[in-house]
Amino acid sequence: MGHDLATTINYYNDPGDGSPPTPVYVGSTQVTNERPTIPLTHIITDISEQTDGFTLDSHGFQYLNHASSVDQLLDEHKIRNNYYPECEKLLKHVTGAIRVIRFGHQVRRGPAHWHSISQHNTNSRGPLHRAHVDQSYDGAVIRLREQFPDPGEASREMTRRWQIINVWRPISTVLTSPLALADATTVPDADLVPASIIHTSTGRRQESWTARPNPAHRWYYKYRRRPDEVVLIKCFDSDETAAARRAVHCAVEDPDTQGQGNRESVEVRCLVFY
Repeated sequence: MGHDLATTINYYNDPGDGSPPTPVYVGSTQVTNERPTIPLTHIITDISEQTDGFTLDSHGFQYLNHASSVDQLLDEHKIRNNYYPECEKLLKHVTGAIRVIRFGHQVRRGPAHWHSISQHNTNSRGPLHRAHVDQSYDGAVIRLREQFPDPGEASREMTRRWQIINVWRPISTVLTSPLALADATTVPDADLVPASIIHTSTGRRQESWTARPNPAHRWYYKYRRRPDEVVLIKCFDSDETAAARRAVHCAVEDPDTQGQGNRESVEVRCLVFY
């Protein structure tokens, strides 16, 4: 029996005047996100019994049963030295890619309201309760050019199909703030708005998608995911003919588990080449 959720997705509250979304500012100790949101109630369908029907190419995300050999996924050293190679191997196996480059990761274990913490909230990063994609189409190119600062090398890499995929894993069984993912084929590009992320110490700019509300979006999750249940999230695909080029995602509230501790998860972000 499924555990579908009737809950809200926090979308971008677009003023409609053509102005860009308020940037997210990322500092060494503080992340400031004052972008306005508007909630829209959706049914988040539990697909625990039918995950095989959801793939990176058909929906933009894919669930896998995959136990990690790394015994401590809160340890930065073990993540970089042991877990990164494991994610690279997994992605090559699942996608058939010839090259995978890990370019970063994020551990989340703080409260859902972490953005409102006035000082040092980077030490308390929690789930992101805002519908988003980590890179816009232009933002993906920015990320690739950061990886390959030589313009010629970057251009050569972009002549073949390439993607950005996140490997998202619970560190402990997910009770609160489960991760919901939208079927990419139900989210038209018109619902996505490019939004800046500014790193205040360097001035470096990245670009993500934020999403406008639309009741036609179809959202899914997997109930009480365990650490051996990974989801791959496609953030970008250079193939413009692909059915699913990116998957909007968002943490949501489960009314039955509020107050049962903070969610713990780790996501590794990868460039994937074919």
